[in-house]
Amino acid sequence: MTRMQVQNPLRNYCLIPATLTPMTKDFEVDYEQLEDYVRWLVKHGIGGVAVNVDTGEGPHLYPEERVNILKVFSKIIAGRIPVIAGLHARNTMEAVRLGLEAKEAGADGLLVFPHPAFVGEPNDSVIYNYHYEISEKVGLPIILFQLQQALGGVDFTPETLLRLASIKNVIAIKEASFDARRFVNVVHALKKAGRKIMILTGNDNFIYESLVLGAEGGLLGFATIAVDQQVEMFNLFAKGRLTEAREIWEELTPLEEAIFAQPVRDYRARLKEALVMMGVLKTSYVRPPLQPVSEKEKEAIKQALKSLKLL
Repeated sequence: MTRMQVQNPLRNYCLIPATLTPMTKDFEVDYEQLEDYVRWLVKHGIGGVAVNVDTGEGPHLYPEERVNILKVFSKIIAGRIPVIAGLHARNTMEAVRLGLEAKEAGADGLLVFPHPAFVGEPNDSVIYNYHYEISEKVGLPIILFQLQQALGGVDFTPETLLRLASIKNVIAIKEASFDARRFVNVVHALKKAGRKIMILTGNDNFIYESLVLGAEGGLLGFATIAVDQQVEMFNLFAKGRLTEAREIWEELTPLEEAIFAQPVRDYRARLKEALVMMGVLKTSYVRPPLQPVSEKEKEAIKQALKSLKLL
């Protein structure tokens, strides 16, 4: 059964944090901490939340955990801002089932993670059919996801992007290649789409520059820290006050560099460490095979937080 085209729940120049998943010492989801974290996060004027995505260790969570986490976010947020669920699946049928479960749990949209079958060209029909089936059978707004290869992603060709843009429930793309040239290529390709596809930067390493290059919002792991400053940066940019927005980004850059140092996979542990230092989280555990960060990295994070007066 086909669905009617859905509305885009996102506003222009919104900041959407990719949220964390607090864990206990036994690497179980800590729902008590999670509730406190959600309440802290939504006080900052954000434009939505992305739940069970890479920052929240979404690929490492069990399906029932993802549902329960979504229910926590949906209950506390209570419709005030959109809740976007990360969708990771082993096959198309599972993607549809998990998408429907996310919808039932309160998700307002889906961020569709790249599937391993997307790797290797030609791959246009594989990518298109996967998203088309989710669109038709789940009936939620879909955010495409161009993700850097270091985190298991693929780059979409311009031809693939245009085909994906023709899927009626596709409303946006998160572009997270961490490569300015690839980002610009996506912006240029989607100008030919014939309808509005919102471009959300996922490039934590050049957030302000992404706005200058054509982003209309951000869905970012870095947005779960220094939230007030980033919301202000986006709001200033939307008002055309680019110099002031750039100054905020220049102040934030040392913290971003500390969080997203190599290897990039450890950014989740670094974010948790930073939020523990700030008193937002009680623990910084990440689920194995992810590992805790070194004392040297903790010190770098602490100094960056102090420079921003976040400690």
